[in-house]
Amino acid sequence: MKIRFLKKLFIFLSITFVVNYSFSQQTVANTTDLKVFNNALNLYNSKAYAVAQKTFAQVSKFASMGSNLKADASYYEAMCAVKLNQPEADKKVLSFVKENPSSNKKNVAFFNLANYYFSNKNTTYALKWFQKVNINALSNENQKELNFKMGYSFVVTENLNLAKERLLPLINDAKYGNDSRYYYGFISYKLGDYDKAESTLKEIADNDLYKAEISYYLLDISFKAGKFNRCIKVGLELLPSIDKKLKSDVSKIIGESYFNLKKYAQSIPYLKVYKGKKGKWNNTDYYQLGYAYYKQNNFKNAINNFNKIIDEKNATSQNAYYHLGECYMNLEKKPEALNAFKSASELNFNKNIQEDAALNYAKLSYESGNPFKTVSEVLQDYLKKYPNSKAYQEINELVISSFFNQQDYKGALAFLSEKKSKANTKLTFEVSLYRGIQLFNENNYKEALPFFTTAKQSTIDKVQLRAKYWEAETIYRLNNFKDALQKFITLNTTLQSNRKDDFKLIDYNIGYSFFRLKNYEKAALWFSKFLKLNSIADPYKFDALIRLGDSYFATTNYRKAIDTYKKVTENFGLGADYAEYQTGMSYGFIDANKAKIRALKNVINNYETSTLKDDALYQLGNTYVKLKDSKNANITYNRLIEKHPKSIFVSRTLLRQGLLYFNENKNIQSLKKYKDVAARFPNTPDALEAVANARNVYIDEGNLEDYVNWTSSLKFVNISNSELDNTTFAVAEKKYLESKKREEIIESLQTYIRKFPKGKHILKVNYYLANIFFKEKEFKNAIPSYEFIINNNTSEFTEDSLNKLAQIYLELAEYKNALPLLDRLEQEAYITENILFAQSNLMKGYYETEAYDFAIKYAKKLLQKDKLDITLKNDAKTIIARSALKKEDFSTAEEYYTAVEETANGQLKVEALYYNAYFKNQRKEYEASNKIVQKLISKYTTYKYWGVKSYVIMGKNYYGLKDVYQATFVLENVIKNFKEFKDIIEEAQQELNRIKENEAKTNNSVNPEKKN
Repeated sequence: MKIRFLKKLFIFLSITFVVNYSFSQQTVANTTDLKVFNNALNLYNSKAYAVAQKTFAQVSKFASMGSNLKADASYYEAMCAVKLNQPEADKKVLSFVKENPSSNKKNVAFFNLANYYFSNKNTTYALKWFQKVNINALSNENQKELNFKMGYSFVVTENLNLAKERLLPLINDAKYGNDSRYYYGFISYKLGDYDKAESTLKEIADNDLYKAEISYYLLDISFKAGKFNRCIKVGLELLPSIDKKLKSDVSKIIGESYFNLKKYAQSIPYLKVYKGKKGKWNNTDYYQLGYAYYKQNNFKNAINNFNKIIDEKNATSQNAYYHLGECYMNLEKKPEALNAFKSASELNFNKNIQEDAALNYAKLSYESGNPFKTVSEVLQDYLKKYPNSKAYQEINELVISSFFNQQDYKGALAFLSEKKSKANTKLTFEVSLYRGIQLFNENNYKEALPFFTTAKQSTIDKVQLRAKYWEAETIYRLNNFKDALQKFITLNTTLQSNRKDDFKLIDYNIGYSFFRLKNYEKAALWFSKFLKLNSIADPYKFDALIRLGDSYFATTNYRKAIDTYKKVTENFGLGADYAEYQTGMSYGFIDANKAKIRALKNVINNYETSTLKDDALYQLGNTYVKLKDSKNANITYNRLIEKHPKSIFVSRTLLRQGLLYFNENKNIQSLKKYKDVAARFPNTPDALEAVANARNVYIDEGNLEDYVNWTSSLKFVNISNSELDNTTFAVAEKKYLESKKREEIIESLQTYIRKFPKGKHILKVNYYLANIFFKEKEFKNAIPSYEFIINNNTSEFTEDSLNKLAQIYLELAEYKNALPLLDRLEQEAYITENILFAQSNLMKGYYETEAYDFAIKYAKKLLQKDKLDITLKNDAKTIIARSALKKEDFSTAEEYYTAVEETANGQLKVEALYYNAYFKNQRKEYEASNKIVQKLISKYTTYKYWGVKSYVIMGKNYYGLKDVYQATFVLENVIKNFKEFKDIIEEAQQELNRIKENEAKTNNSVNPEKKN
């Protein structure tokens, strides 16, 4: 409510100025100066202040010092300055007073200047000058005027007690009484003296000037006195006729009166129309309307008001958050309810509400997950805080279940070890099983093994048998095939027929164990047994067929091998190119060379991405040689050299071509091939064989001198020193293979390198030495030897050296050094695993070096492969998605993240879920986005970073849904609880600031400047 500024108060201002114009005229001595003065005075009275001021200034300048005329001219010059609102007006008045301290116009000057500021509604300046006036020097009427105007000015400047002192003596005055009574009543009202205010204002309640305001004040006084029925009656009577400016406040009083009488339905229409103070509501306003809706079970509208209560901690907000939680529960919005109960449980204004909210928070955490703490922590916190709660036993039983639900088996084991009992000991065995499987799935086999050993102690058959199975599987993964086989066989014997379905892969595992131990006959037996089972997944089925074929192949049962491989090739199963290749090789061993040629050609022509094409070409060429078809042999060999220049078979192919030409008496072509091997592959067994074969050609040509000259130019051929070279190498290799003294092995290998830096065995010695350092992660020592090998021509050590040197640089995060090695490994590798290693790390390396187009290229290259591990598939899809994000290609990013979400586990799954929520938020699908976040938070609590990051999206979603409480709650808790994630905190703080700035425009209780 604003106080009224009465126009009639300012009539007196002009009168005051006029009355005093001629006070000192009779003192003027000089008639000429007097005439000029009077002319100026006439101009002043005519309101020509600017011209009058100049004339008064001239009179003052030339009038005699100390004369009344000079004093009066100075006085009116100052008054003109006041009238003209000149900045120096008050200084001119002070100057006049200083120069004329005994002037009878000093008091009038102060009074006039104060009145001038008062008339311009500048009450602060008016008070400044009113306080300089000597009230005793004023007339009785002017004293009343001064007191009234000072009283009013004190009201405006909110100095209410000083205002009372000035106005109280005037309340019965004929001229100022009503106005003074009104303001005196208003002051009493503002100071909370409602009895005094009511009695004072009632005396002038019928005054037309104040009637509207007084009606409102009396109504509000009745409200504050708790006379709610009277407020409703009077308020309803006032509403139709009251001033529009007061309708909002009157409606508020009616609404609150109904509210206090618990007539919530009637209160709603009146509470709704309230416009607030300066157009803003506060948290109490939102609470009352929200609670009124809540009592009508109108939970949606209740939420829309409760959720605007933010930025304060008091009894109102505690009640609001508790009821907000109940509203969310009634609408089955459990995650939102959890947040509201958390807020209520953290405020202690009402202890009962606090405890009940804490219980609801604990239960909801168990049901829906908790983003701030593990569920088990929340439950245990409740038990610690409320040990005498009636719900203590119920919550205690939920603790273990919560560990299971969150897959926090590590935490469960720690809890069980603290709460020792027979029941908990039994449960420990089962939890150990789950913890072991969890570690196994993370490839932490050594860590997993002890948990399976513990789980075997369980008296529950299912737990015990599963523990034995996973123990055997883990030992197998640790390459201890003999022990793994024994455990698989023992388990298989133990299993009852009705339990076999739980262990469908056991025959497969036994088969693989025999296969790895090279007991191929038994491997074949168990793979055959496995393949008789129904409903085998294709990956296992085709893999088992291939290994069964390999077992037949290894035992020279080639026809069975062919029949088995064909079951893969005819169905285009995984590994069909390998099965086709092995089919060809099997035909070769039974001298069915035409069939062999057909199968090898299939590998070359029908499997575009196969890594066995160079193998097939080499074997095809050899087959043509066997059939004495030199023409096709050379065509095939040439195709291999041309299409696969980095193949490990190139040197052998050149040797075979040399021999072909020699047998056909084409010595020049033969010699060319041998020299090519020696030049391109020095220091290799093939190079030495080429030199030996070339010797025969030279002998055949009768040109031994050229042979000597040629071999003398070959650095790796040193006939005189050869025996010492071989002996030194033999000593070093024996120590490498047999000695356990690491330093002795290193010294022996380094001795060879010093003595024979260009020796025949220099590559192998460097390879041995590098491997020793590599195993101990002494990477700086390993690097020079690996680099020596890869910088020489291709050898049997090149591929593995490229792999390990690349591993070193990847481990050191030196991608610029790793990428060229990986690129070369991809081109030169023979082993499929090395090609995959190169391509997958090229993909990752290019992403890390921000070469996103190349990262995408290699990821797509991987995805084109027929047989690709699901983990690698997910890695490739994730790299495409991440790279697309960096390139702002959001549609591609979303496409691949969606694919990852369907098949991935662990961190990649969580990352994909986060971006699912992110993209839905971008499309303003806020509710759908929140469901994804809730899934992420409830099921993947161990991936804390992504959970917290997704919670920021949830905050944005809630604000998009106009749920201000949830939005600010989420963001404030992110900022409060997760200081370790600085990037997320910064984003959350920016979003919170934005929300508070927006809400402060409509809610007086929100302070955007307040820090969290």
